[in-house]
Amino acid sequence: MPVIHPSEAVTHEIHGARFVSFATPLSGSKELCAWRGEIPAGTKAPAHTVNREEILHLLAGELLITLDGDTHRVTAGDTVIVNPGATLSVENPTDGTAVTWVTTSIGLSAELADGTVITPPWAN
Repeated sequence: MPVIHPSEAVTHEIHGARFVSFATPLSGSKELCAWRGEIPAGTKAPAHTVNREEILHLLAGELLITLDGDTHRVTAGDTVIVNPGATLSVENPTDGTAVTWVTTSIGLSAELADGTVITPPWAN
């Protein structure tokens, strides 16, 4: 069983957030990807539509999660299920960093409102 130590995780940054990647095909995963997300205070990520299910668990902080137009206040300990085809936006309205743990299947992509498709390296 592969063990990924924090020093071996790969960090990516986009839209003001950090994605610390632990499980991907490059680290030995065959079906799933997992990463820690760090969303700084005041960050608002653009809305995007995902092609794979994502499970987001909030470890610390508070977020406003909008799924298909419905906004939910999520606090530490809450879990959000984002189904394939859902449009998601994430906002941290607080003055502290929110920390998430996210899992999805390999091959996740996200389409922004302007049609741009992002294939994040932490999920492929």
